Order: sequence, then C-alpha cells, then structure tokens
Amino acid sequence: MHSPSPVRVVSRRAVKPPPRPRERIPLTTWDLSLLSADYIQKGLLFAPPPFSTARLVDHLQAALADALAAYHPVAGRLATDQHRDDAGRVVGCSVSVDCAGQGVEILEAVAEGVAIADVLPPDADVPRVVRSFFPLDDAVNYDGHECPLFVVQVTELADGVFVGFVYNHALSDGTAFWDFISAWAETARARLGAPRALPPRATPLFERWSPDGGAAAPVVLPYADLSGLIARPTQPPPPQRERMLHFSAESLAALKERARQELLAAGDAAGAAAVTRFQALSSLLWRCSVRARRTAPDQEVVFRASANNRARLRPPLPAEYFGNAINAVSTEVVRASELLARGHGWAAAAVGRAVAAHGDAGIRARAAAWAAEPGLSAFRLFDPNGMFVSSSPRFDMYGCDFGWGKALAARSGKGNKYDGKVSLFPGREGGGGIDAEVVLAPEHMALELDEEFWAAVSPDVRPARKD
Repeated sequence: MHSPSPVRVVSRRAVKPPPRPRERIPLTTWDLSLLSADYIQKGLLFAPPPFSTARLVDHLQAALADALAAYHPVAGRLATDQHRDDAGRVVGCSVSVDCAGQGVEILEAVAEGVAIADVLPPDADVPRVVRSFFPLDDAVNYDGHECPLFVVQVTELADGVFVGFVYNHALSDGTAFWDFISAWAETARARLGAPRALPPRATPLFERWSPDGGAAAPVVLPYADLSGLIARPTQPPPPQRERMLHFSAESLAALKERARQELLAAGDAAGAAAVTRFQALSSLLWRCSVRARRTAPDQEVVFRASANNRARLRPPLPAEYFGNAINAVSTEVVRASELLARGHGWAAAAVGRAVAAHGDAGIRARAAAWAAEPGLSAFRLFDPNGMFVSSSPRFDMYGCDFGWGKALAARSGKGNKYDGKVSLFPGREGGGGIDAEVVLAPEHMALELDEEFWAAVSPDVRPARKD
C-alpha cells in the first residue's frame, strides 16, 4: 500500500474568459480518436516567487483570465449532438467544443514537508509524490463533457512551487497546448512589468482541418451515444518505474555520428545523410529496451512515435492551428534478434524511414480510414513488446516563465503512461540537450544497467543496483 499523499488542496477558483458570442467547434477524426485517452498532465517546478502563494495564485488567475480571451475554447466543455434522418430516427452523433465560457479551474495546494530535493532526487526514480501535483487524476478526455478542459494546481513546497497543468487532449495536441501555456506565461510576465515578446504572437486558428478544404463539418459517428464506447481502466495499473534521464547535446551528436558511420559502412549513404539526433536517440532507446526486456529472439518488435501533421499536409496547416494534428508513425516490424544484430545505424534509419514516409497522402488516407470505421477504445498504443515516444524537445517548456524566473524542471503526472512509454522534453540548459522520461515495468528497468545505454546518459553515473 502507498502512504497517504502529503498534498492538501486548500482552495479552488473558477476562471472565465470575457463574455463573447457562443460557438461550437466540431472535433475532427484526430480529436475524436483521443476521447478515451487521459488528459495531458505536464507541469513546471519553480523556485519560490518573491511573494506569498496566495498572491501568486491571484497573479496566475488574473493572467489566465487575460489569456483565455484569446484562447476561449480552453474554457469550454465538450458537447455531443445527435443527428436524425428525415423520419426522426437517430443515425449518429457528433462531438464539438461548446465555447460558452464555462471556465477553467485553479487549485491552490500545500505539500507538507516536501522540498525541491524530494521532487528531484539525484540518480533515482521520479518520486510518486509528483503524481499528487496533478488534479483530475482518473479523468479521460470524454469527461470534458462535465469536467473543465483545463485545470491548474499550484502546489506550495517547503522551498519552491510546482505548477501542474491538466489539459483535455481532445481539445488539442501538445504543440497547441504549449503554445497556450506560453501565451499565459507571457501575459503573466507582462502583468509584472516585463516587456511583451516581439513580434506579436500569432492568433490561434480554431477552425478545424477538413480533408476537403474549407471549414470542417461535424464528423457524424454511427452511434446514438458514445458513453458506453469509452474505454476506462477496470483494474489498477500494474507497477511502473519512471526515470528522467538527460542526454546532452554532445552525447546526442556522438550517437548520431555513430549511426552515420555504421550506415556508411553498410553502404547506405542516403540513410547516413538523413540521420538525425531524434533517430539516433530512438535507436538507442528501442534496442536497449528490447535487450533489457530479454525479449524472445523470434518476437516481433516495433517502434512508434507521434508525428506532427501540420507541415506534412498539402497545403500545410499553419503553425498556430489549435487542435490535434498528430498521428503515430511506426517502423517496419522486425524480430528482436534481427534488430539487435543489425545495430544502431540500421535502427536509426528504420525510424527515419517511418518518419519520412508520413506525408500528405498517408495522413489523408488514415483520416478517411478512421472515419469509415471509427474507433474510440483508447489512444494508448500499448504494446508489451514495443516502444512509443511522444511529446517533443521542440516544445518551449522552459520559456514558460510566469514572472519570477525560469523553471527548475519539467515533470508529468501518471496520465497516458505504460510499460514502454517515453516522453521527450527539452533539456533545461538549452543548446540541444534532451530529457527522456522513460516508463517501464520494474523488471524491465534493467535498462539502467545496460552498458551501451548508460554510456550515453549525461552525466554518466550509474545508479546503485537495487537488490
């Protein structure tokens, strides 16, 4: 049994945008496929501000109200409408964001006896207390019909503060989510006298993508009601271990160069020229996890990663598109023994081929296939022999300064985690470093004892063996 959480919520506030005309924004296939997934749970750890926690919450609340004026769908709720034929029979339903200013929430909490050092222990698992910094613990995105689409928990620590964001993933992907957080932080800095960023921030585009061009019509699903189709966990999650591991820019460059040299030696000049740091890191994570899991030699394995569709579509979606525009890309299936034998360069190139193949035609074909046979079971992509990488080091997490300095660390809650899930974060120091949040079953965290893997982790300090 786990000990009681030291985190206690002491206040709860509703935050609403300025009044505006009510509107509905229909969800696309990309949005609808996420209804059974968990809310996004990401947060930032800060040094203490030069004022009280109560004043801090006042400050964040006022800035958030200002930000919601431009990002008003965040303050809405999901709504389901039934569609009928000429005889009045229900033929399906559609889901949209009802933008009526229902509001978001800010919670103020206190973590008794918890210090920054307890949240960021050196060479150890991410502490379970971090999960207590995120509200709506068991909510899935479908619950946005009743729950706020965005909830913030400001948790006071003994020597710092953690700001946890819980955000409905059916509303948008991580690109748009971090754009919203960045706009809120910019507004907060301005309220404390900091100059606004120049040039002005682009206005978010809320009109959803349509394969046919123009404004998206509601996607009518062939069900009278969706509530019974939403997949919810029926059992407690299995044990997990979670490590946040840093890969410096120098380490990533070395991984990339090793992959390049292996591909050149194998005669794959095109693969060598195209290899990226992401491919090299993905190769390391994929191969070493297969080894740590002691996967049977004949077992087929695959690597998956989320890909941003905005620039891949023709015509491309603008960067400020505010919705989901992601798909999961997959490498070819390969037997575990072949993956390990073919080596680092081949695996990096396999990831590269999967990413390069994800273009406009494929994106449109997948959207059409989902619309023809919609699935709402879950967007968990769990594969006991696979690995899935999400989030991105391109998200400007550490640029989200709310007025009293850069965050000390970025962390996430328990949502959307399972054995083989990796989330990528930018390194705090900048310069191209990447932090990888690796989640594995306890028996698979032998990854931390893998010589090749740990040689790439920065700093190269092996954790104590756990008996």
